[in-house]
Amino acid sequence: MDKEHILDRLQKEGLDDVIELLEDAEKGELEELELVESLGLLRDEHLNKEVLTLLQSLGVELIYVKDEDE
Repeated sequence: MDKEHILDRLQKEGLDDVIELLEDAEKGELEELELVESLGLLRDEHLNKEVLTLLQSLGVELIYVKDEDE
């Protein structure tokens, strides 16, 4: 899925906060993002993977933290 398709899907689902993350990453204003690996960023696993891959391609370092329940 290319960037435009990802942005379109995020917009359709009302995920403006995720769109803002991508915009910040494009501007170089987002260098790293901490995530709980078991939760990810989005509920939709496929879209989550696509967004995280796009963030990494924009130079964002993904830092996975442990879930307290583990």
